[in-house]
Amino acid sequence: MLHVANLTASIGGTPILRGLDLDVGAGEVHAIMGPNGSGKSTFAHALAGRDGYEIDGAATLDGVDLLDMEPEARAAAGVFVGFQYPVEIPGVNNMYFLRTALNSVRRARGETEIGARDFLAVAQEAMDLVEMKKDFLHRAVNAGFSGGEKKRNEILQMAVMQPRLAVLDETDSGLDIDALRIVASGVNALRSPERSMIVITHYQRLLEYIKPDFVHVLVDGRIVNSGDHTLALHLEDHGYADFVNHELDAPERPLSGAAT
Repeated sequence: MLHVANLTASIGGTPILRGLDLDVGAGEVHAIMGPNGSGKSTFAHALAGRDGYEIDGAATLDGVDLLDMEPEARAAAGVFVGFQYPVEIPGVNNMYFLRTALNSVRRARGETEIGARDFLAVAQEAMDLVEMKKDFLHRAVNAGFSGGEKKRNEILQMAVMQPRLAVLDETDSGLDIDALRIVASGVNALRSPERSMIVITHYQRLLEYIKPDFVHVLVDGRIVNSGDHTLALHLEDHGYADFVNHELDAPERPLSGAAT
């Protein structure tokens, strides 16, 4: 579904991604872990089309070149990014925001826009996934939300948009145990053979709830090792020291067929 080859990204001539390779199959969940500054969020931004980066290499979704698309076209193609720090949009009603986003994507795909009454049914089903009360729909987007509420609102958006590829950038950051359980439960409910996910995280605790098919270690802008969920347990016990100087020190672990 997603094919990334030799992806590079820099800002002002400073390289961040240095040749990242990754293949994500339909229905798979891949976790990306790595130390601060390794390029995890930059990878999410590069897939989403965020301004400010100089990008080279290849990234295709269902065989279509993402890097030549504007961010809106990538969303219409099925790319969704849940941000590490969701922004507040004072004065913009959450329900209006969600319905406008959904209908924008539907128009781009040549589909009929959804009316207010039908959208309420869609939104209610999505809110049930993340245990959000109906009054959240009538509040400004993320304005005055707690950290956990903002992250639940990101998963609510994902449930409404029903993307082909969801990239969740440190969705677990700032969450207490209850909020983590709710967010992870919502993510798990959205797992599907028709949808793939990339979960970016620092901590193994999220992966206790969301069991990934593959775990990748990102260091200095490259994936230096891949494995199954037990790789996350190794990182929890030993940190990233084994991989920072991976050419000399990395333990021998087989690369999955999904990354090089």
